[in-house]
Amino acid sequence: MAIVVDLDLQLARRRLSVGEFAEAVGITPANVAVLKNGRAKAVRFTTLDAICHVLDCQPGDILRWVPDEGADQVGG
Repeated sequence: MAIVVDLDLQLARRRLSVGEFAEAVGITPANVAVLKNGRAKAVRFTTLDAICHVLDCQPGDILRWVPDEGADQVGG
């Protein structure tokens, strides 16, 4: 997947456990694991807003784009 979620880094910097983070954001620890492991297919803006609020960060601090190998054109 071309979108990488750097949630582990942000949680470590703030010394937050997955459980504490999940409770503060209002999602389950299982959904935090889905985000951390790169298995999420989508993230609601309300969830992203809550994540950024709890971590006091910008979306770009937790999400980054990495091009897929061999993908040299959009849609192709």
